[in-house]
Amino acid sequence: MDKGKYIYCIIEEDQARNFGSIGIGGEGNGVSNVSFQDLSAVISDVPMIRYDVSRENMIAHTKVIEEVMKDYAVLPMRFWTVATSTDEIRSLIRKRYNELKNSLRSIDNKIELGVKAFWKDMDIIFAEIAKENKKIRQIKGKVASRGSRKIHYDAVEVGRMVQADLESKKVKESEEIIAPLKRISVDYKINKTYSDAMLLNSAFLVDKAHENEFDSQVEELVQKYSQRIKFNYVGPVPPYNFVNLVIKWGDAD
Repeated sequence: MDKGKYIYCIIEEDQARNFGSIGIGGEGNGVSNVSFQDLSAVISDVPMIRYDVSRENMIAHTKVIEEVMKDYAVLPMRFWTVATSTDEIRSLIRKRYNELKNSLRSIDNKIELGVKAFWKDMDIIFAEIAKENKKIRQIKGKVASRGSRKIHYDAVEVGRMVQADLESKKVKESEEIIAPLKRISVDYKINKTYSDAMLLNSAFLVDKAHENEFDSQVEELVQKYSQRIKFNYVGPVPPYNFVNLVIKWGDAD
């Protein structure tokens, strides 16, 4: 079976490196680098088949990048970025050299930290919404005296209003949480939430010199909102939220 070169990330390095037998695929694939001038792609050999976007494979992909991050600023690649040869990789780096160098400068000595926040008790949140929205209370009060068709209509209307108010509450409370974190960060991103209980899904690009200060601020938020909000704080992680590196192999021509 033909072999390809799986690319995990781009780093600033002009010497050969051996990162160990930690490559994707679960076969102890060796991870090394291929260089053009002072930039390198971190790679391992893989069969030219498509790996499933499974939790196991995504973890393997990320673990390699995290290992490289111990020594380098990294431009992480998307899952399953594969070249046919080292020459193709060198050609790509040569053509996009200035772009890659500038991107590496933008994240040098910086880390990505993730902050997610979840309301602990949704019954309390929904009760607050009903209390704050007079129209919701009025419609609920009339439901018992209506026919079944009207009850259904009212329930749908209340559901829409509750969802709209829930999104507004997420925005308001998220802004209170991220305000002190933004002041410590170089950049930040607010990502989509995935449940009613998740009010914040955010990522921050932080100078390494301010990592401890950021940690302390998150701990203050945990204490401040201990009765209401659960926090999930992760990092450092590869800076996916702040690097948008899209590879089209025609770029290497």
